[in-house]
Amino acid sequence: MAKVAFIGLGVMGFPMAGHLKVKGGHDVTVYNRTAAKSAAWAEKFGGKSAPTPAEAAKDADFVFTCVGNDDDLRSVTSGEDGVLQTMKPGAILIDNTTASAEVARELDVAAKAKGCAFIDAPVSGGQAGAENGVLTVMCGGEQADYDKAKPVIDAFARMVGLMGPAGSGQLTKMINQICIAGVVQGLAEGIHFGKRAGLDIEKVVDVISKGAAGSWQMENRHKTMNEGKYDFGFAIDWMRKDLGIVLAEARSNGAKLPLTALVDQFYGDVQAMGGNRWDTSSLLARLEK
Repeated sequence: MAKVAFIGLGVMGFPMAGHLKVKGGHDVTVYNRTAAKSAAWAEKFGGKSAPTPAEAAKDADFVFTCVGNDDDLRSVTSGEDGVLQTMKPGAILIDNTTASAEVARELDVAAKAKGCAFIDAPVSGGQAGAENGVLTVMCGGEQADYDKAKPVIDAFARMVGLMGPAGSGQLTKMINQICIAGVVQGLAEGIHFGKRAGLDIEKVVDVISKGAAGSWQMENRHKTMNEGKYDFGFAIDWMRKDLGIVLAEARSNGAKLPLTALVDQFYGDVQAMGGNRWDTSSLLARLEK
């Protein structure tokens, strides 16, 4: 059992922290910007809550963060009441936010200056993956720190891997989002084409999902796409945030991402339709409007 702090109890962080407490058996203290969410978590899982990130991180062996973006992350780590103000030497800061590789490298330096370690560890698997404890976790950091942290991360993960030094986890998550964007657009076009051709989409997917066209998106999203249901899942607002990070990194490293840039624009079209909180599979709605 380790002493763990978890900062950020959104749709991902709330169940992730729960798995650390229940499945991992750790002593967990949480913090959330909305105190009522922290209180609800403590009541549900029998853990503790703290009034600030710094209070939550006191004496913790592992400190997890899962917040919205780079600025949020800097606030809860390096800010006046951030976790780095109180983390003890030897503790490991593990960030599950999808953020830039730049901020990951910043935090690696800041943590080491405090005698602590840092691992950027963005996740994939969505809300369902978090709730079921089967997320994929992509880590950047040093091997020795990763070896200490992995048994703790395993509480909410199906797959955990070390991709390289600090920032490598975030770069891997960017590749994950690049691939998802292209696959979802292809699936949307395929379903749209099938409907216009008068085919039974369920029958079509039952066949082609067993072949080379099969994907997680096809298996898990084709039914709701075919029914025009999008009020769930990973919101377009968040996907565009992620793709913005991807495209900024591409401008920095010279990578050419024409399809990703195009799909990002398509997501902008869906936002203009009022679909900010729709699932990313709602690219089909743009084709059918």
